[in-house]
Amino acid sequence: MYVGIALGSNEGQKNKHIEEALSFLKNLTINDHFLCSSIWETRPVDCPEGSPDFLNCVAEIETDLPARTLLAFLQDFELSRGRLPLESREKNGPRPIDLDILYYGRERVTENDLIIPHPRIAQRLFVLGPLAEIRAELILPGYSKTVKELLYELDKNHS
Repeated sequence: MYVGIALGSNEGQKNKHIEEALSFLKNLTINDHFLCSSIWETRPVDCPEGSPDFLNCVAEIETDLPARTLLAFLQDFELSRGRLPLESREKNGPRPIDLDILYYGRERVTENDLIIPHPRIAQRLFVLGPLAEIRAELILPGYSKTVKELLYELDKNHS
């Protein structure tokens, strides 16, 4: 199963946090499948005033882990790198590392704490831009347009 994962960091040693997360994801992949965009520096979106800029990228791995298990691994990694537990953190506050599942093959998941594809994927330039670098022709489950087309539309609307 090919899985897209967004990485973001806007606290502490941002480059180090991203590199460590990429190494972690490489260790999760099977069949040596690993794609990664370049790292983008972006302004915070829907974050508290004064939040630092982010470093963002998107990686794709191949895994046989169930989506729920993968989510647990990603959340454990976030906590191990200093991210506060969900109940203790400010909504969209600064964080050393943030790992979000963007897509999980062709599957759609709708649960309380896990929605795949990511519910705001088509509204975020800082996700679509990096994703287009590695999977421009991908059509996400529930969408009729490619990532490249979604990015073009979003970029056009923000110009």
